[in-house]
Parts: sequence; C-alpha cells; structure tokens
Amino acid sequence: MGDLTEDLGGARRTASRILRVTGPLVEAEYTEGVAMHDLVSVGPAELPGEVVAISGDVVTIQAYEYTGGLAPGHPALPQGRPLSVRLGPGLLGGVFDGLLRPLSAAGDWLLPGTRGQAAGDSTSAFSPLVATGERVAEGQALGELGDAGPVRLKVLVPPGRGGTVEEVAGAGRYAGDAVVAVVGGTPVTAGAPWPVRRPRPVRERVGSREALHTGQRVIDLLFPVARGGTVAVPGGFGTGKTMLLQQIAKWCDADVIVYIGCGERGNEMADVISELAELRDPRTGGRLADRTVVIANTSNMPMMAREASVYTGMTVAEYFRDMGLDVVVIADSTSRAEALREFASRTGALPSEEGYPAGLASAIAAFYERAATVTTLGGDRGSVTVIGAVSPPGGDMTEPVTAYTERFVRCLWSLDRDLAYARHYPAVSWAGSFSRDVPVLAAGHRAAGDPAWAGRRDRVGAVLTEADRLADLVDLIGIAALPARERVSVLAGRLVREGVLQQSALSERDAYCGPGKTAALADAVLAVVDRCRELVDAGVPASTVEGIDFGPLLRAREDTGPHDVAGVAERREAMLARLGDVRP
Repeated sequence: MGDLTEDLGGARRTASRILRVTGPLVEAEYTEGVAMHDLVSVGPAELPGEVVAISGDVVTIQAYEYTGGLAPGHPALPQGRPLSVRLGPGLLGGVFDGLLRPLSAAGDWLLPGTRGQAAGDSTSAFSPLVATGERVAEGQALGELGDAGPVRLKVLVPPGRGGTVEEVAGAGRYAGDAVVAVVGGTPVTAGAPWPVRRPRPVRERVGSREALHTGQRVIDLLFPVARGGTVAVPGGFGTGKTMLLQQIAKWCDADVIVYIGCGERGNEMADVISELAELRDPRTGGRLADRTVVIANTSNMPMMAREASVYTGMTVAEYFRDMGLDVVVIADSTSRAEALREFASRTGALPSEEGYPAGLASAIAAFYERAATVTTLGGDRGSVTVIGAVSPPGGDMTEPVTAYTERFVRCLWSLDRDLAYARHYPAVSWAGSFSRDVPVLAAGHRAAGDPAWAGRRDRVGAVLTEADRLADLVDLIGIAALPARERVSVLAGRLVREGVLQQSALSERDAYCGPGKTAALADAVLAVVDRCRELVDAGVPASTVEGIDFGPLLRAREDTGPHDVAGVAERREAMLARLGDVRP
C-alpha cells in the first residue's frame, strides 16, 4: 500500500498504517505531527479515535466506534486537532451520542461510520447586539439566537479574542457555520468547535450561597447542594438511582439540563427521553425537553464512547454556563469508568486497585472539578452543578470508583437498600449521606429571610438519629420496655420518615415539593412531636399517644399542592387541637 496523504487545514497529513486491533484499542505507526489526544480516523470507514499513548514508533488509539472488520494494514489518518464537539444552535431538545452526533440522523441500527454530522449545524435566527466599530472583549455577547425555546442563547466573542467589530450580520436566519461577525480580524460563527477535555476559560470561580432546589424534600431539607457544587449518588441495584436522577432532571430549578446516560440500559434511556418529551415545564409551560440536552451512550454502544460522553456533556454545560445560565449535569452513571479498566488491560498498563488504571482518581477528579459557580469572561454569573450516580458492584461502597468519588464531591446522597425494599422512596440514607455545603447555605437562607432553616434541619436530623439508635433496642426488647419519652422518640422518627421524607414520584401533588411546603411539613411534624412529649411528661401513657390517629398529618404531603403552605398549616393546627383534647 502506498502512502496516503490528505490536505487538512492547509497541512499535508500522512496516513499511517494500523499495526494491531484488539477491541477498541488500535495501534498504528507513528507519523510526524501526531500528538496526545489528537483525533484520528481509522480504517476505510474513517472511524473516529483518539490518541492516548505514543511510545517510540507506535501510536495507541482508543476507537469510539465498533472496530469489527478493522485489520492491520488499514489506514489511520491523523486529523491534526483534539477530540472536539461543535457547540451552537440546535443542541437544546436534541438527543446525541457520546461525540455529540445527533441520533435523529441515525437509522434503526447504529452502524459504524454511518451517523450524521455533529450538532450545532442547524440554522437559527440571529439578532445583533453590537454595531460596526464598537470595541468588544472576550466573552461579550455579539448577538442573540432565536428558536431556542425558553432559553435565550448568545453568540459570544471567542476566548482570547477581542477588539473592534469590523463586520456584524443583520437580523436573519443563518447556518451554524455561517460568519455572523468579524472581531479584530477573527471571523465569529454561531457555532464553533471546542476540545472536550479542555475546560472553557472563565474570569474567576466564585462561591455560592444559593442552593439548587431539587423539589425532593429529603435532599433540600437534609443534604442540599449549592449551585456549582458536586454530588455523588451511590446505590446498589434496585435502590432507585435512575428514578431519583430523573426526578431531579424534571424538577430542579436550573436553566438547562444536560442528561448523560453513560452506560445505562437502553430501555431506561428510552424512558427518560419519552418522559422528558411529554413532561410540561413548570417554569415555562412548554416542554421540559426544550431546555434539555440528552447524551445517550447506552450499555450496548461503543465502550470508550461512554468515557468520552461525560467530557462531551461537561463541555456542552460550560457552553451554556458562559451565557450566564445555571446548568445541571446529570451523569448516570460514572461507574462506567469500568471502560477505563477494560481498555487499560488491553494496553498492558500496570493495574492498580481492583484492576483499575493508576490514573483512575485523576480521571474522576478531572470530571468533577469542572463544576463551579463562575464569573464568565463576559462578566455574567453562571454555574455548572454535577450530579453523578455511582453503581458499586454488589453494593460495595469501598470499591475504588465510589471511594474516590466520595473524596472529590461536596455532597453524598447514599441510597439505602433496606429503605428501598421497605418502599421508602427516595431511599436516601440520612445516616450514610452528607452535605459539606450546609454552613454556607445556612448563611444564604438567613440572608434570604429564613433564619430558622439551619435549626429546622438540625432538629430533623436529631430526631432521625435518636430513632435509629432506639431501633435496635426495640427489636431486642420490644417497644413496651422503653421509657415513655423514648417511645415518643421512636414515634417521632416514624412521623418524620412518613410525613416529610417519603415522597411519591408518581403523585401529581407529591412528585415535586416547593421550599415553603418542605419547611411547613417539617415544622408541622416537629410541633406535633413536641406536643406528644409534653403529654407524656404530664403523665399521659405513651400507649395512648401512640394510639392517636396521625393519618391526617401524614397525608398532608399528598393531599396538598406543591406550594400549599396554608393547607399544611391547617393540618398542623387540626392535629395540635386533637392532641390538646388528650388528658392524663
């Protein structure tokens, strides 16, 4: 076979030859100009791959498509650029693979080399915000893009660029690769590529005292996350990880949702996509899908594309963040780092704990550290919050992916198998979870006019801790053997669990809970618990208090609307009045 050359961006690139193929690993001859993380097209079908190692005259490539039929001697053509995705109009409402290629352009079967072009190539309405002759800096908005549904997108001056606006397009419709402005001699298009492994630059990272409201009471009350924070959601099979993440995607108060299905089952991804398409957006009244980007890399899709998909999703999130938007990235699940283990075994890399490569911790950290609340180059405030599910094999929370992830995140929402099997959902363990954002968020609540937030959270946590402590004693000696006040503590734990923390994702009234109702439910249960303690202290038998029907209070979470604080207050007063009639 003679040498193959191709003109790429004015440079002649020489195609090397493939030496070895083993699954997604492809080894090829080294050719001048090849660098780490460069994109390479391999084989007659020009399958995409990325350079992950260079040793002597051999280049190791991880392929992002099925390599069946690829053989030694086939060409490997370097592209002279890193793995990049095209960012621009057409992302919102779309479903893409791990390289941000629209799946709507694919057929019923995802055959190698047959998918369409990358996202960002659709046409969009452009409205200029600057005039010829103005001076602009990097990150400044040059115009707005219409047809983006509820989210107003902007065309920004690229990072590292700035100067005088030499040309600017008039209002109209333009393709994603059309030049809409010329700034300091640099053409600016509505859509532009960006390397997925390179974080987009910002002016500065800033702290946030504002919580991301998820609409899930156990999270918002006990384990809140600040905007720009990081969360891990570990849990074994059947504990409800995917359902919890879907609920957050539907109800959290972010401007844009980026949902990465990196290795989940195809039927679960199909459920996510179909539900998002049908769900009404409570913020706009339109479709929730119109402000959502779905990246689908299911378990039957190419292995290494799962690893690339999390960086692709993060790059998409940063694109929207740079416009001053709040973005939530949901990765289901980051345990698909197993792809790294399989690939490392094929390269012969020295294995670390449980066969994972030695760079596993660095790879996990590189993903989560891109979450932040920032001041953008244009001076706006934007954020990326990352929520990643972890699926530890056999529920082993000490396995490497779970252990490393716990070190790098601000919040841990650990899902408990016993709670899930008891039909308590969301099955977030109050004993095994934490939030490092609580102190700063408490200050934010005080500034926002809710000084009682921290005390309320502490009291609910204390009730649950005491009830858990007594649970083993109850199992051992029975509830009747406990002192009256401790029997009330056991009752208090049940009221908090059933009246506040439990939440039904299938109920129209209970699937989402506003912050006011969450506080009202917690205050109502705590007030009733206080009254029960007063009764037993006054001599009322604990059995009498336990025999009271607390059903109206417990049903308040489902009988009242998501923001019905007054309805909860009525149930509270009615319950306290009933307890007021109890006499020693």
